[in-house]
Amino acid sequence: MAKLSAVEKNKSRRRKVAKFANRRSALKTIIMNRDLPAEERFQATLKLAELPRNSAAVRIRNRCAITGRPRGYYRKFDMSRIALRELASSGMIPGMTKSSW
Repeated sequence: MAKLSAVEKNKSRRRKVAKFANRRSALKTIIMNRDLPAEERFQATLKLAELPRNSAAVRIRNRCAITGRPRGYYRKFDMSRIALRELASSGMIPGMTKSSW
């Protein structure tokens, strides 16, 4: 199991990303718009820099929903390969069985 502090930090980042998503996207459209004057685009860049760093989506780490493991993560199932194998072996995931030959 991952450290609880790392899991909670990631949850906090997800909340901040959701909270600031509209502001960040509005500022980014202003920054990317080449038709606007450079001064206005620069001011938007400064405002974007004032937002919390953890409100950027790239700072989110995909973690297993069950164990919090950061590596070996399957997006489709929102869990790590180890947790996925354990649930599949016990028959908890419909349509998935552990292969054996």
